[in-house]
Amino acid sequence: MAGIGVPARVGGRPPLIAVSDIVAAGRELGMRNLSINAVAARLGVSATALYRHISGRWELERLVGESLLAELEFVDDPARSVEDHLLAFGVSLHRFTLDNPGLATYMQVLFPRGEAGARLLADEIAALGRRGYTAEGAALLSSSVAVLAIGLAAQHELKAEASGGDEFVLERDAAAQRLAGDAALGPVHTAGMQLSSPQYLELLMNALIRGLLTSVAPGRPITDIVAELTARGEDR
Repeated sequence: MAGIGVPARVGGRPPLIAVSDIVAAGRELGMRNLSINAVAARLGVSATALYRHISGRWELERLVGESLLAELEFVDDPARSVEDHLLAFGVSLHRFTLDNPGLATYMQVLFPRGEAGARLLADEIAALGRRGYTAEGAALLSSSVAVLAIGLAAQHELKAEASGGDEFVLERDAAAQRLAGDAALGPVHTAGMQLSSPQYLELLMNALIRGLLTSVAPGRPITDIVAELTARGEDR
């Protein structure tokens, strides 16, 4: 059977494919299962056929990853405070990343890697610029929130991959029992268990954002911000 959007073989000639076919097949496989061989198999062609259109795995990841990121739209509401804006941005990015397994790792390795990622970052810097922040300060705020949002999504994926099977359940329950029986860690563990995943995300996001906003003020030079955030002891 011919692959997705690929004409059937005629007279023994190899099917014709285009970059758009490669991207479509990659999206259907998903970032987590993406590979040259997997895309080639899905299209019904050899890996060599793909190399006529792309240079290798790095370009394949970038094409598919940027195609997915292009669908992430975050609308800036001017009525939101800086704190609320950053929280909404972080939550939106986190949820989008969770909805596209493997995208978190793609963004952690190198970001921005292409046009869609650069557009997302530029839009966020512009939104904060409209609130009086310098480009450098806006980049620090938005990238810090993005790192946390993406990192938590990646952690969620790792747990999801490991959670299948009885051995994981036994290990998880044993770890929970050890924590519950610890005089110092028990109360902390119990308090954490009372938070839902969305609540936990917002708790960490708010802690990060509110902490940053004490130093990253509208119009403040990035040199002053860095000096304050890297100062230690009596230098603070």
